[in-house]
Amino acid sequence: MAAEKSIHDYDVVLVGAGISGINFAYRLQERNPELSYCILEGRHEIGGTWSLFKYPGIRSDSDLYTFGFPWRPWEEQTSIAEGARIINYVKESAAMYGIDKKIEYKHHVNGADWSTPAKRWTLDVTANGSEQKTYRSKFLLMCTGYYDYDEPLKAQIPGIEDFKGTVAHPQFWPEDMDYTDKNVVIVGSGATAITLLPNLAAKAAHVTILQRSPSYIMSVPAQDGIEKIIRKLTWWSKPLEHKLIRLKWILVPFLLTCFASTFPNACRKMFSKAIQAQLPPTIARDPHFNPSYNPWEQRVCFCPDGDFYACLRNGTGSVETGVIEKVTPNSIKLTSGAELHPDIIVTATGLKVRFAGGMKVTLDKEPLNMAEKFIWKGVMLEDMPNAAFVIGYVDASWTLGADATAQLMCRILKQMRKEGVVEVVPRRTEAEAKSMIEEPVLKLTSTYVRKAKDVLPKAGSTGQWRARSYYFKDIWTAWFGDIRTGLEWVRGV
Repeated sequence: MAAEKSIHDYDVVLVGAGISGINFAYRLQERNPELSYCILEGRHEIGGTWSLFKYPGIRSDSDLYTFGFPWRPWEEQTSIAEGARIINYVKESAAMYGIDKKIEYKHHVNGADWSTPAKRWTLDVTANGSEQKTYRSKFLLMCTGYYDYDEPLKAQIPGIEDFKGTVAHPQFWPEDMDYTDKNVVIVGSGATAITLLPNLAAKAAHVTILQRSPSYIMSVPAQDGIEKIIRKLTWWSKPLEHKLIRLKWILVPFLLTCFASTFPNACRKMFSKAIQAQLPPTIARDPHFNPSYNPWEQRVCFCPDGDFYACLRNGTGSVETGVIEKVTPNSIKLTSGAELHPDIIVTATGLKVRFAGGMKVTLDKEPLNMAEKFIWKGVMLEDMPNAAFVIGYVDASWTLGADATAQLMCRILKQMRKEGVVEVVPRRTEAEAKSMIEEPVLKLTSTYVRKAKDVLPKAGSTGQWRARSYYFKDIWTAWFGDIRTGLEWVRGV
């Protein structure tokens, strides 16, 4: 006879103990302390991305003053930080507020079913690889990020299986791999590749980035002049210092992205000039650093104190732009006729996008295809009751979007309790259903995002269904915006 599943009841279940999940838990404790909650985490520890990735030099591609939590300021005087420091910061933050005591580790959510009669979610969970558990909650918060932790994006590299050297993917970096005095080729041109080059170059004989097309790579100082001035002027108040520096990091990227969207050609020229100033005479900006797109149509890569460009200038790193014809047992041949001879190939070709951690969702036992649905305010999925998803920004820190989501949902939860509402569910009107034009949730032209079209839900062209835009608007909406239109509120009997 099969063992009976243990059942655990909560007001709210959060899935994922990365930076989004920890932030959401804090907001719940702060604003809805009457609600019981737990966090289900599939891995063995806190941290999400920062726990999973172990490649050399892994670091944030956003500043920590906004990527960090607004309720626990980043104290260090450097904006870009390594993965180990970030995960320590997240763990310390969770412990400081007792959030770590609410986490169930190695708890993988297989599926979630909404019961309309019971007005609650039932989650099928596998704990520690084999134990079957059931969790029930009135509300479900998905803090699972946007990519597949178990499987990387498979790059189409002809002949890669014939290569006799080492092939590594950054998502599953071999901890015992020795690249000392080896020739390394990194296939890819995104943030991971830009991070890897200077860190591998410290030991390797030479590191080459092999890219099909270039990215924007901007150097940022560990501490800029504005921050130094703020610290001098606010020596008497650490809280004020933190607020002003954080505001600066919210405001400056916002103004830059506005400038880029309004004056794309001028922004492109500005970026090109800054890049040219970093390059050695031996490396031409065109084609290696002349992207075919405008800034922020794909993510802009940042390198602290120009460490990426320093490697190009001292000769330990280089860039090759071209299309791979085939990989042989000991070389990479390009369609241009060029040939590379690596000992190690690193496939930094992007992430495999996955929504809601890949869990199966059903409504009254009927499967819900999330990719067919529109998303309300970038937070709640059409026809899916009492559930929210965390989707951050692609042109600013992820955490800014995560916190705007958390504050909006805490406000909705508070209003539900005040009015005796047991169910809220996004619904499009008949007119909206007929006229709505589909738009992407993530407004990027990157290959890995384009490949995820059939995985992600849809944003709409009008009303509450538009994709989220920028932090100032979203946080205002979280505090004061319309939470009625497009939502069906169902009171308890």
